Amino acid sequence: MPAIAEEVTILALGDSLTQGYGLPVEAGLVPQLQGWMQARGADVKIINAGVSGDTTRGGLNRVDWSLTDEVDAVMIALGGNDLLRGIPLNSIEANLEQIIQKVKAKNLPVMLVGYRATANFGPEYKGAFDEMYPRIAARHPDMIFMPYIFQGMGKAMGRGEMSRTDGFQRDGIHPNAQGVKLNVAEIGPYAMKLYARVGD
Repeated sequence: MPAIAEEVTILALGDSLTQGYGLPVEAGLVPQLQGWMQARGADVKIINAGVSGDTTRGGLNRVDWSLTDEVDAVMIALGGNDLLRGIPLNSIEANLEQIIQKVKAKNLPVMLVGYRATANFGPEYKGAFDEMYPRIAARHPDMIFMPYIFQGMGKAMGRGEMSRTDGFQRDGIHPNAQGVKLNVAEIGPYAMKLYARVGD
């Protein structure tokens, strides 16, 4: 735990998955993650900087003014909309890199949450996209890297505990409240590491 006597503020810079699209406020990723961390002793507030439809370029355009004086650490979860729009991978990677550099320039600990392409994009594109986030993380060994935003749901499906559709809303893109809960259980330990970096 950080050696500090006041609440830690984490900025969650993301898209609709962070914003909590289609869910009651309390069921979204940010409130569930904040509650998960607080239940484990973290004195933390997470700012919901998720914008539905946002791309890595959008995140880059707003990161400077999002990094207010109250922010102690940053979680970046962007790239899903870039994928859906077919934005060139080199542009996505460059945008994420610049966001990370801007956070580091403020001497703030940073956490990157990875995305993965679905099979319908074709094996070549999927392979290239899926390699991108680990490659970015490898360039920043001091950064916390959470490999996959849907990891909790993926593990539950792998165990046969839920079907492909059980954890999603009707659109098949955004998780429902139960899906978010499963994902938060996987994201949470990484977020606790981010929390612990504050004040180091």
